[in-house]
Amino acid sequence: MEDTDSLKDLLENCLRERANGYMIPELLQTFPTIQELMNATEEEMMLVKGIGIAKAKQLTAILRFVRYAQSNPNGNRTIVRTPKDIYELVRGELEYLMVERFVVVGLSIKNHVIIQHTVSVGSLNASLVHPRETFNILIRRSCASTILVHNHPSGDPIPSSEDISLTKKLVEVGQILDIPVLDHVIVGQGRYSSLKEKGIIL
Repeated sequence: MEDTDSLKDLLENCLRERANGYMIPELLQTFPTIQELMNATEEEMMLVKGIGIAKAKQLTAILRFVRYAQSNPNGNRTIVRTPKDIYELVRGELEYLMVERFVVVGLSIKNHVIIQHTVSVGSLNASLVHPRETFNILIRRSCASTILVHNHPSGDPIPSSEDISLTKKLVEVGQILDIPVLDHVIVGQGRYSSLKEKGIIL
């Protein structure tokens, strides 16, 4: 209840609504979880009583800013040293998605982030995540290494057997192309898993 009240207060301040108004309760009833609210479109927000186009644009802009701020904590010259660095880099974009998204992060020799590229959106399997598409952008941008990232919409970042199988396949391809896969980070809600830390990537 405390979290709901805190979110209610934040939304009231963001949208400049009075404390006892009906709009915010209606909004939270329509989108009862953070995940649903973060994924709501302007059109969906406008279905809520009291929210017109101006309020819908205002709120979606605020939510986009939150995602941007989370994914760019140190500006564009991000250096990756740990799995947590990757998690902090991508969580704003991936943490509350309701579908799986597979992303490659390309790094320089000094582990500066060169590129973040979405390879596929949807259920993670070999047909959607192919080595050709995965490494094509990394080759074109002359990346020295890469870190694989995807999210689990369930919020549980524990790797599945499919995650492990795909990771091993891409690690082998990276060795052949001399673009080593340093890690595969799975993003959940408020937490993550590193296949490097689990010993799956050596």
